[in-house]
Amino acid sequence: MYHHDMKSRKSRLSSKSRKLSSIFGFTLIELLIVIAIIGVLSALLMVNFIGIRQRARDAQRKANLRQIQSALELYRADIGSYPESSSAKLPVNCPQGASTYLGSSDCSSTYVQKIPTDLMGASYYNSGNYYYSSSGTTYTLAACLENSSDKDSEVTNTNPDASVSPACTTVYYVLQNP
Repeated sequence: MYHHDMKSRKSRLSSKSRKLSSIFGFTLIELLIVIAIIGVLSALLMVNFIGIRQRARDAQRKANLRQIQSALELYRADIGSYPESSSAKLPVNCPQGASTYLGSSDCSSTYVQKIPTDLMGASYYNSGNYYYSSSGTTYTLAACLENSSDKDSEVTNTNPDASVSPACTTVYYVLQNP
């Protein structure tokens, strides 16, 4: 009788200890599976996060070009022509604005107090400046985009000026006079 009681007592203890160990701990395989799942999810989120940042910078570039385009149209409405460019940058028409000002030649009107530059700086397309070319009657504004799969109607694969070397993908956002 004593032997039977010990055997049942041992089986009760071992089933209790199994229940306790399954409540209080994880096996190595379970931990490895959880770590692998977390790694895969973080990799997917990181790739998506980088794409979101690129699209946000591209959206800012497009907004900057539209702001410059509005200033150029106001300039033409007042002066009668677009400011001519001898380089791939907007000209400075008033001395007190240094290189960030677009205004009338007599400094009576300001169209852009600070001409926006690219978010990535001087190491990016056109030394950080948005591309501008004008003969006085027409103009072309351009920025280099990071998101090569942008489906905007103004996006093109053609570099607006071969003398300006791109430091990004070969996708450009180009605006021309209406």
